[in-house]
Amino acid sequence: MNNNSAGQARRWGWLIAAAALVLDQASKNLLIYGYDFGRLGPLARIVVLPFLDLVMVWNRGVSYGLLPAGGMTGTLLLTGFSRIAVAVLSWWMTHADRITLTAGLGLIIGGALGNVIDRILYGAVADFFHLHAFGRDWYVFNVADAAITIGVVMLLVDAFLRPEERKGSRQSGT
Repeated sequence: MNNNSAGQARRWGWLIAAAALVLDQASKNLLIYGYDFGRLGPLARIVVLPFLDLVMVWNRGVSYGLLPAGGMTGTLLLTGFSRIAVAVLSWWMTHADRITLTAGLGLIIGGALGNVIDRILYGAVADFFHLHAFGRDWYVFNVADAAITIGVVMLLVDAFLRPEERKGSRQSGT
């Protein structure tokens, strides 16, 4: 890939990161303050579709409530880890040259930053989207969690489909 298209892929990655961050924070602000979920807390519930409700959950762990942080120390550790992850992924994106890779990295970076902002402002991450169907409940999540998940899937797709030639393996006959 030439430098121009690599630069364009990186620009798209940063644009996608910014869009994920803005969408995440806008949705959280709308629900916390616009619908007053911040005050109503667990009592708040809006039925959107037969399989989707908007609810209020303060998540003290990482995405989807995994690894819950107990107290301020855990919150600071998760915030620090997320900031390091964003720095590493940002460095990776400055060296990436494929749109699938930069888009995936951008989604993860934007989502991680959205959740870091929540931890700094509230000490926990605001989650709202509750999927349920056929008597089953799934995790409550937010736009940032969805962006991170889609970003990881895009990284996996890029890893499996990237058009890199394996000259060494062809030459050695493996």
